[in-house]
Amino acid sequence: MSPRSASVNEELRRRSRERLLQAAVELVGEHGFEATTLGDIADRAGSARGLVSYYFPGKRQLVQSAVHRLMNRTLEEALEREPCTEDGRERMARAIDAILGLARDRPVLMRQHMAGLLQAEGFMPCPEQRRLAELLRDTVARNGSQDVDADYPMLRALLMGAVYAALVPGAPMPLPVLRAELFQRYRLDWALGVPPDTEVASGGTGDTDLSRFFATGERPEDQSKQSGQSKRSGQSK
Repeated sequence: MSPRSASVNEELRRRSRERLLQAAVELVGEHGFEATTLGDIADRAGSARGLVSYYFPGKRQLVQSAVHRLMNRTLEEALEREPCTEDGRERMARAIDAILGLARDRPVLMRQHMAGLLQAEGFMPCPEQRRLAELLRDTVARNGSQDVDADYPMLRALLMGAVYAALVPGAPMPLPVLRAELFQRYRLDWALGVPPDTEVASGGTGDTDLSRFFATGERPEDQSKQSGQSKRSGQSK
């Protein structure tokens, strides 16, 4: 048996990492952070337990990366949904609704994420977080900011504060009230984005299947290559 090529090994590593991210989001959302072990995550992902430490220094960083992936893909999906728009105010409304939607649809996961940010390790930058930051910075810029470097951290802080306020055990604030405050600050009409009284989920989906956010299968280009190879093989027979 010939050894696998470097590209095949890279693809297998990519899929393993994606499965770990998806498993972390699912399990923490189901059972909470403390009750979820790295062994549980590896078992759900169908990976060897040693692979977890190969990709991530620890459970906290793995979970942060997984939640940031879910957040940036949810935000990306909300910003690019039909009808597509370049209007800065509509995109800001969609961004706010997307993040508040996660607090509504995945309260256990987002509560655990917020609690993790307050631990000693604190906020740990990762590629997933950087992508989320890029999307929010772009949203701020399209909304007409004259100082993105100052306005982006403020938007991030306001969204984090709103999620925290919505998820405080025993004293949660209603999401429509939080939405109204954010919309007033950014001078957004209530009808923009996805208002709470509409049938479409505001940003989050409520789906239990998160696979579309984690590329655990073949990439489209890989499938195209295989299709092309199959056609050539058939023609040569």
